Amino acid sequence: MGLLDNKTAIVTGSSRGIGAATAKILAGEGAAVVVNYRQKAPRANKVVAEIEAAGGRATAVGGDLTDQSDVDALAQAAVDTFGSLDVLVLNASGGMESGLGEDYALKLNRDAQVAMLKAAAERMKPGSRVVFVTSHQAHFIDSVDTMDAYEPVARSKRAGETALRELVPWLTEKGITFVVVSGDMIEGTITATLLERAAPGAIASRREAAGKLYSVEEFAAEVAKMVTADVPTGHTEYVGGAEHFQA
Repeated sequence: MGLLDNKTAIVTGSSRGIGAATAKILAGEGAAVVVNYRQKAPRANKVVAEIEAAGGRATAVGGDLTDQSDVDALAQAAVDTFGSLDVLVLNASGGMESGLGEDYALKLNRDAQVAMLKAAAERMKPGSRVVFVTSHQAHFIDSVDTMDAYEPVARSKRAGETALRELVPWLTEKGITFVVVSGDMIEGTITATLLERAAPGAIASRREAAGKLYSVEEFAAEVAKMVTADVPTGHTEYVGGAEHFQA
């Protein structure tokens, strides 16, 4: 028996990286998983194939989280395909990409997160959980400076976390709990790669300051733990290196 038998989870942005690794772990715990992607269907289908090969259940659903109709369709796909929606992992984020507009980071990291949570919550039963994935650089941005290249993203993700937390009373009325997982820079992610490109040496500098940086798989395991962890709603789980930001 897995911890998530007979449960259905959506993991946004799960065709690669932390999202894909989290989806696989949740499937291994018994959850049916909706693997969400924006453009890369082959990558998402590969994640689904790996989950199914391991005996799990999954489906890939494309959707731009900044498009309300796509958000509604993604939430409904979980119910239509697997019969319920019990877990939402808000993993997708961005804003360092070029050519998507000055306000794209805020649209994706705040507005789309709120829209996705609301669409999912309307379909969730009491006992369900939402997990929002963020970074220490974003979570602590109001008190600790971050790299110039990352600051717009950090501020938009902090705005997203704040907006989501404002919905906790509404979620509580529905019997849905909300948890934040905040992590240090993660080795091997696209964000770390883009930061390194913008500020060479950034990864090594952060690794030295923290003593250790988590890998994608290690961090995904911590995210997955928070799906079933016995913690109060509104809890923030710090993964690696938070002491530097809390000092």
